[in-house]
Amino acid sequence: MRTQKNYKDFLDEAENIIPKERIYTDELRRLAWGTDAGFYRLIPQVILRPKSEEEVSKLMALSNKYQLPVTFRAAGTSLSGQAISDSILMVAGKNWENYKISSDHQEITLQPGIIGQRVNEILKPYGRIFSPDPASVKSAMVGGIIMNNASGMNCGTHANSDKVLKSVRMVFADGTTLDTGSKESRDNFTQSHPEFIKGIEKLRDKVKADSQLAERIRYKYSIKNVTGLNIRPLIAYDDPFDIIAHLLVGSEGTLAFASEFTMATGYDYPYKASGMLYFSDIKEACRAVVKMKKIANEKGEWIVKGAELLDEKSLSSVNDPTGVGLTAVLTETMAVTKEELDKNIQVITDALQEFDTYIPIHFTDDPNEYSKYWAIRAGIFPAVGGTRELGTTCLIEDVAFHIENLPEATAELQDLLRKHKYDDACIYGHALEGNFHFIINQSFDSQEEVDRYEELMEDVKVLVVDKYDGSLKAEHGTGRNMAPYVKYEWGEKAFMVMKQIKELFDPNNMLNPGVIFNDDPKCHIKNFKPLPLTHPIVDKCIECGFCEINCLTCGFTLSSRQRIVIQREISRLERENSDPERVNLLKKQYKYLGEQTCAGDGLCSTSCPMKINVGDLTHVLREMNIPTNGFGYKIGDYVANHFAGIKSVLRPTLSVANAAHSVLGTSLMSSITRGMHKAFKVPQWTPAMPKPYYPNKAKVLTLKSPKKVVYFPSCINQTMGLEKKSPEELPLINKMASLLHKSGYEIIFPEGLSKLCCGTIWESKGMPEIADRKVKELEDALWEASNHGEYPVLCDQSPCLYRMKTCISKMKLYEPAEFIYTFLKDKLEFKPVNTPVAVHVTCSMRKMGIADQIINLAKLCSTHVFVPEEVGCCGFAGDKGFTNPEVNSYALRKLKPQIEENNIQMGYSNSRTCEIGLTTNSGIPYASIVYLVDKCTSVKTE
Repeated sequence: MRTQKNYKDFLDEAENIIPKERIYTDELRRLAWGTDAGFYRLIPQVILRPKSEEEVSKLMALSNKYQLPVTFRAAGTSLSGQAISDSILMVAGKNWENYKISSDHQEITLQPGIIGQRVNEILKPYGRIFSPDPASVKSAMVGGIIMNNASGMNCGTHANSDKVLKSVRMVFADGTTLDTGSKESRDNFTQSHPEFIKGIEKLRDKVKADSQLAERIRYKYSIKNVTGLNIRPLIAYDDPFDIIAHLLVGSEGTLAFASEFTMATGYDYPYKASGMLYFSDIKEACRAVVKMKKIANEKGEWIVKGAELLDEKSLSSVNDPTGVGLTAVLTETMAVTKEELDKNIQVITDALQEFDTYIPIHFTDDPNEYSKYWAIRAGIFPAVGGTRELGTTCLIEDVAFHIENLPEATAELQDLLRKHKYDDACIYGHALEGNFHFIINQSFDSQEEVDRYEELMEDVKVLVVDKYDGSLKAEHGTGRNMAPYVKYEWGEKAFMVMKQIKELFDPNNMLNPGVIFNDDPKCHIKNFKPLPLTHPIVDKCIECGFCEINCLTCGFTLSSRQRIVIQREISRLERENSDPERVNLLKKQYKYLGEQTCAGDGLCSTSCPMKINVGDLTHVLREMNIPTNGFGYKIGDYVANHFAGIKSVLRPTLSVANAAHSVLGTSLMSSITRGMHKAFKVPQWTPAMPKPYYPNKAKVLTLKSPKKVVYFPSCINQTMGLEKKSPEELPLINKMASLLHKSGYEIIFPEGLSKLCCGTIWESKGMPEIADRKVKELEDALWEASNHGEYPVLCDQSPCLYRMKTCISKMKLYEPAEFIYTFLKDKLEFKPVNTPVAVHVTCSMRKMGIADQIINLAKLCSTHVFVPEEVGCCGFAGDKGFTNPEVNSYALRKLKPQIEENNIQMGYSNSRTCEIGLTTNSGIPYASIVYLVDKCTSVKTE
């Protein structure tokens, strides 16, 4: 029985297993982690962040000792309520990202916290892929994909997780570890758990001996099916350890913790083509899919690899312009050669001539073109969710029919949704596998609405199970959502087999109780997650978690999704005026975890289908905390009005720091300043701290030329020079001038340069009025300097340029790499060096869509350009590297090992502050890309 004393005793012992900082019991993080992509919410009592299998084993044994249930979570992109808990939530995400590829690349061993798309990036150089391909593959982690048996667009049932799994390392509820791929581990387990092995063998023999049940299982798994536990292994394998390994697939954490998976890799066809085929009628579209399922080449191989149906509402959600009332089928074929691909396309086109397509059939093998089709398909769920009435919940259901039933079943499903007045519902999905998702936007704020949803699900049950003997859950996991229907779909005999498996693995029902097995027939209509209106910036969020892949503090403090969750709860409580004490507590805990550690970089918006920028929400919250009549705002206003003088004060400060560094040395200086930062919250000094830049002491060359450019050196580069140990000599302003003159450009500096600023400083601090005032001053000065927009404008700091482009539209504005690539490349002779160099692409370049330019520019300068993997925003965020260096350090935690492994000696970027953080955390100096270009170029002679 669970009691608060049990939790207290558990926590006392848990702190001897993992550090206290990886155990969360505070109000805010319990709420934040109580949310996943589904439409339920449970608040865990404890969140654990173990880093090793040994820690998991000890914690599992401890939870078993105190009879406290445990639920496992990876990315939290699951949709059916299987990654939430009101007890202990164990997170296996950011700390579980190791992998190993076999020498022949045919297998890969993975920890559960690796993003699915990352696995494909790892395998790409070897011509291999990670076969399971759910639409969430760019955000979902391996653990969740496999433990839900999530499949996707092309893997069907032939290459889903169950079919490509080779072995698993797992931790049982009692803390026992088993590696089914190790003979030694199997032998040890056989000796320590003989009754368990006998139980598996007995079940296997019982099921195989029951020909009716065995045939039932074969039939059910001939299409996608994840309803209940995966019992296919009992008829597919003889070896008990193979059965144990495959039983875990689709078990949703109800049987054991999986710490490592070994999977067969798939073949990555080098030639691919896709076509968006349009039909006026959904039945006709489905009949075409049935035909495509049967199209084979002369070798007998199916040549249509994927066929994704998008109904009228799906197409309208993504603003498809083709026509009104259409249904589309996104079709893909793959081949080993170009000739084979062309033949496939012709065979498919010929086979579909009997069907009435709205426009002529067209396939493209251009990745730039077909990737847009698949991006549309992948974004349907969140895009439809974004069009819902604000405040309602977006639900996605997931059914499968046998292919021969597809046309009729699909039309009936559409009629059923209309019957229950889900007029904005859409149907889409993996039609080639008979697997459809349907999305409904649902309010649960009245019993009438709850009843409407329940009645719909009852009718879906009758349609899918009774009429067509299909799957109520095809790939999204059973969860709490379908737990009441498992027995109904499978029947008593098969369901009892599942129960016996659960009892073998987890006799005390400690692992993810309520998921798959739930005695409450109403569990699917309880514990709904609220989505209250909070702020227009984030109200469209459906909490899918797609943003988290680009949130640098995900797994450190809060993620972008979790920030929205907390702000929604604060808004709800304030609106209800029901618990002011809890509101104040959440606000207090949010200050550091949510506001201070948010970099505000906005990269979260780049993977959000609705382009929600949580950085903008952070700026709004900061603005709310700085009233215009308050002291902080007055300081900001004073700085804006005396900007040139403030910079004059900062330069001597940098001089003092540089002198102290020279006297004390790096080690002692670092130790002293760390202590001061910790004790007094003064900005953290770093060995990469730059020396001051004095404009009056640095002579900039002048040149008269018909080619003119307005050069606006950012206030950062007007103040900061190079760090003490930089291999470069000239400050950036002088180096930029040198390169521009080399290319024959006359430089025009705007009037009043020392007082000009783009306003980013004030925007990030929550003072938008001052920020807008400063950028308007800058715009006016640049307008005059550019002869009313005649000359291009260059800013040497990409974050500043991003804000300038956002706010200034009547001039052509460029950051360094973009300007060099556009205007200077053809005027310079590039002589690439063989020295390896690293390139960091800033957030602002990514958001401006010009990330490739700095990489391509570097490749003109060096034969070995290295772009570190899984390094997004550096986390310096203007001044975060000084005020909250732990954010910068966490964001770049994967940088230094890659730099050392590739023997990189120098790095380049295009933001001075980012370069400080990169230098600090990489062990090598970083400088502007301008230095590399100047070093590797000479004047091109005619």
